[in-house]
Amino acid sequence: MLLNKRISVWYFVKQIKFQIVLIVSFAFLIGFLDDIDFLKKITIPLSIPALLGTAVSLLLAFRTAQSYERWWEARTVWGAIVNDSRSFMRLIKQFFPNSENDTSEFAERHIIWLNALGESLRKVPFSIRVREYLESQNINALNIPNALLDKHSDHLRKLAEQENLSEYKLVQMNDMVIRFCDSMGKCERLKNTVFPRAYSILLHTLIYVFAFLLPFGLEDSQLGVEIATTIIVPVIFIAIEKTAIIMQDPFENTPVDTPMTSLAKTIEINLLQMIGEKNVPVKEVSTSYYEM
Repeated sequence: MLLNKRISVWYFVKQIKFQIVLIVSFAFLIGFLDDIDFLKKITIPLSIPALLGTAVSLLLAFRTAQSYERWWEARTVWGAIVNDSRSFMRLIKQFFPNSENDTSEFAERHIIWLNALGESLRKVPFSIRVREYLESQNINALNIPNALLDKHSDHLRKLAEQENLSEYKLVQMNDMVIRFCDSMGKCERLKNTVFPRAYSILLHTLIYVFAFLLPFGLEDSQLGVEIATTIIVPVIFIAIEKTAIIMQDPFENTPVDTPMTSLAKTIEINLLQMIGEKNVPVKEVSTSYYEM
C-alpha cells in the first residue's frame, strides 16, 4: 500500500510510459498532417472534441470510482480479519483457560492461516514458514487457507468435548471461524472477478479518437500549442485510467496492493502478546514508499 509521506511519481510514469510514447508520436503525426495544405481546409467544431472529452471524463470517473470501491472493500475485509482475529484469541483464552498448549496451537495455526491467505491471493509460492508448518501437520489441499480453518473447527470440537463447553459458547466459537471463512470468500471473489475488458477497450478507443479529432478543432496558426495540447490532455486521461487499472486489483503484489503482509505481522504480534508469549517479533518500519 502506498504511504502518504513517500510516494514515487516515477512508479506511475513507468506504468504509462508506452502510452506516453504512443500519444506523443501520434500527436506529432496528426499535428504535421493537419498542417498539410489540403488538410488545413478540414476543420471541425471544437464542440465535437469537447463533447467527446466530456464522455471520456464521465467514463473515467465511473471506472475510478469502481476501482476505488474494490480497493476499499479489500482493505475493509482485512480490517475485519484483524478485529476478528483478536476476538477469536480472546474467546479461546476465556473459554479454555486451562489449555495453554491448545491456545498456543490455535495462535500458531491462525498466524499461518493469515500468511497462507495473503500468499495465495497474491499467487506467490508459500513462504518457508508456511511450508514447514503444512509439512509438519500433514496438510495437503487445493485450498490451503480453507484447510487450516477446517483444522480450527476440528480442534474446537475436540476441546469442547473435553471441557464440556456449553452449546452457546461453542456457537460463539464456530461463528468466529465462519466469519474468517466469509472474509476469505470475499477476498477470493475480489481476486477472481476481473473488471470487464470491453470497458477498457471502449475507453482507450474513445481517448485515441479524441486525440485524433482535437487538432482539427484547434487553430492551425500555432503548431506547437496544437501538438502540446494533443499530448497533454490524452496523457492526463490515460494516467487517470491507469491509476484505476492498478487500483482495481488489490491482491496483485504491487505497491498499491492491500498490505496483507504488514497486517498479518500486526495480528501475529497481537496474538502472541495476548497468549503471554515472551519472544514477540518486532514489526519493521517500511523504508520504501510502500508496504506490503
